[in-house]
Amino acid sequence: MIDDRRAKRNVAVLVGAQAILGSQMPMMFVVAGLAGQMLASNVCFATLPISMIVLGSMLSATPVSAIMQRYGRRAGFFLGTFGGGLGAVVSAYGLYTASFTLFLVGSFISGIYMSAQGFYRFAATDTASDDFRPKAISYVMAGGLISAVIGPQLATATSTAFVVPFLGTYFAVVSVNVIGSLLFLFLDIPKPEPVSADAPRGRTRWELLTTPRIAVAVICAMVSYALMNLVMTSTPLAVVGCGYTEKTAGYVVTGHVLAMFAPSFFTGHLINRFGVEKIMGLGIAILAAAGIVGLQGVDLENFFVALILLGLGWNFGFIGATTMLTGAHEPHERGRMQGLNDLLVFGGVTVASLASGGLMNCSGGSAVEGWTAVNMAMVPFLALAGGSLIWLVMRGKDA
Repeated sequence: MIDDRRAKRNVAVLVGAQAILGSQMPMMFVVAGLAGQMLASNVCFATLPISMIVLGSMLSATPVSAIMQRYGRRAGFFLGTFGGGLGAVVSAYGLYTASFTLFLVGSFISGIYMSAQGFYRFAATDTASDDFRPKAISYVMAGGLISAVIGPQLATATSTAFVVPFLGTYFAVVSVNVIGSLLFLFLDIPKPEPVSADAPRGRTRWELLTTPRIAVAVICAMVSYALMNLVMTSTPLAVVGCGYTEKTAGYVVTGHVLAMFAPSFFTGHLINRFGVEKIMGLGIAILAAAGIVGLQGVDLENFFVALILLGLGWNFGFIGATTMLTGAHEPHERGRMQGLNDLLVFGGVTVASLASGGLMNCSGGSAVEGWTAVNMAMVPFLALAGGSLIWLVMRGKDA
């Protein structure tokens, strides 16, 4: 039996990091699209700052994973907070000078933090037993419940703190990174052993990706995260565009992020009891339900219900996919596979966030038509994820 005391200590540190440092992501997701709409010469590019965050995360995933494999998790997480703080400083300067280009550069740098944060869930499993692994992932993701409350409220409270709109929010992000980085001093995850000449090299990236369970895990993670981002990115624009206030948009995003992380307290238990494939399938079905509700109208309750379902579906789909992935590769393949996974996942999220602004602002003559286009765009990707999962289940033990 593996003693999980060390794993539980690390989970506690990572939960705190998810709660405090993770609050910067909902902060930026609430204001970045609105700030982009204010700075961009073409409203079709309003969500481009969010796309740049995700693009930075995608391009950082492999280098950050390699740094963690060589120097340990702590080094990678410190690098993430440095990127988050620096990106916020550059973004703030872009707002101060009304430079959309600088604002985009700052957003891109902030993606380094987003990439590092994505590895919290993997770090939780490094010292955990097989039985504790899905619970460890769930508990770390549950830390986002606190960030779901802190982030949007901080964004609302600080967005008008200065004459320049949203400048105070980015100053707050700098403070969050400085304070939150201290948590990693208490992380107790051993550095990976140096690779010896006779150590197993593991499968190539292509061999890993063509392993059925890994392929399906990556597809479902990509679809869950990309569709969540597609809809969430356009939500503040849709809510404000339909006549509601920015404060109301913040409340909708808060409800969404709460739904993303609150189920994490029991998602790991559900995976252990019912199996990872069933929980992933449930997540995909709930994402489909979110799109259906979003298409029913633009009353405030439609926004709240659709975004709550979106968060819940993401939780089951993404945590399920992460659990499936961690059980499908060997420890010496960790750096290669986890970096590749997040490269692909955030690549999909980048495309989704780029498409979000165009669909919302440039696919019709009104916010209602744009919101309809965003929700309709979910259909083919839900079919891909659902079809791949059904294919895996039908393969049975051969997978």
